[in-house]
Amino acid sequence: MAKLLVTGGAGFIGSNFIHYWLSKHPKDSIVNLDKLTYAGHLENLAGLEDNPRYTFVKGDITNRADVDWAIKNVDAVVHFAAESHVDRSIEEPLEFIKTNVLGTGVLLDAALRHGRKRFHHISTDEVYGELRVKDLPFNEKSPLNPRSPYASSKAASDLLVKTYYTAYGLPVTITNCANNYGPYQDVEKLIPRFITRLLSNKKVTLMSRGENIRSWLAVIDHCRAVDIVLKKGKIGEIYCVGGEEKTNLQITQSILKILGKDKSWISFIWNRAVNDFRYALDDSKIRKLGWKPKHNFEKRLKEAVEWYKKNEWWWKKPTLKQTLIDFKNTLWQ
Repeated sequence: MAKLLVTGGAGFIGSNFIHYWLSKHPKDSIVNLDKLTYAGHLENLAGLEDNPRYTFVKGDITNRADVDWAIKNVDAVVHFAAESHVDRSIEEPLEFIKTNVLGTGVLLDAALRHGRKRFHHISTDEVYGELRVKDLPFNEKSPLNPRSPYASSKAASDLLVKTYYTAYGLPVTITNCANNYGPYQDVEKLIPRFITRLLSNKKVTLMSRGENIRSWLAVIDHCRAVDIVLKKGKIGEIYCVGGEEKTNLQITQSILKILGKDKSWISFIWNRAVNDFRYALDDSKIRKLGWKPKHNFEKRLKEAVEWYKKNEWWWKKPTLKQTLIDFKNTLWQ
C-alpha cells in the first residue's frame, strides 16, 4: 500500500495517470496537488470526488507552504506539473522559469526535508534540442541542448533533480517522453486543436509545409512507462520513452481522413522563431525493464477523435484564451 503525491493531476497527462494508477493499484491512494490554471480541469477527474483513495489539494508548487501541506504523509512524488506550451514560453518565458524551475526546486526541497521521499520527474524530449532526418534518435546520454524557453526550463529542472540525487541522496528517477496524445488534452496542443477546429467547421493552420517531425505516444502508454520506472527503475537514472514518428502534415492528413475532410481544410502559415525540425527518442533502456508501447497510433488517434466528438461539453467551454487563439488563427487563413 502506497500513497502518491501527483503534481499537476488536473492536467492532461496527470489526470490520465491518476485514473490509471487508481485502477491498476487498488490498495494505493493519491493526493493531487494542482493550481488549476488554464490547463487544469477538475472535470478531468469526474467520478473520483467521493473516492476515499483520492484527495484533491488546490495549491501552487512554487509555494512552500502548499507543498509542505500536500507532501507530508505521502510515500512518493510523481511530478507532472509544468508549463508546457512552446508558443506561450516564447511570449511569457518568466512564467515557465518560475513554474518549471522554481516549482521543481520547491518540491525537491520538500521531498528531502520530509523524509527523503521517492521522487519521479516527468520531462520531455525537447531538452535535447532538434534532429535532422538522418540523425540517430536521442538517448539518455545525449547532451542537453534546449532551443526554446520551455525546453530550457525543463532542462534546468532535470538538472536540479539529478543534483538532489548526487548532492543529497534523494531517490529520484526521470523520464523524458515523446509528445503525448489522448483524452483530456488541452485544445492549444496540436492534435486536439486540429480535431476541435475541424469539428467546429474551421480550418487548421500548419506552420511552413508541415514537414516538422514529432514522436507520438499514447498517454496510457506513458502512464505505464512511469509505473514501471517507479517499480523497477534504477535510482538516479533517466529513461527515454519514445513514440511513433510522424510529420505534422501526416498527423493532419490522418485527422482529416478520420473526419471525412480533404486538404482544402488546411491553411499553411509562416514558421515561428523556434520550431525544432525533429524529435526522436531511443527507448531501448526502458524496454529492458519490460515496457513497450501497446497502442498503435492510428487506432488511438481514431479513439481520440471520437472522445472529442462525444465530449463537446469539455472543450467548448467558452474562455477568453480560446477566443484569442481562434482570432489569431483566422488572421492566417
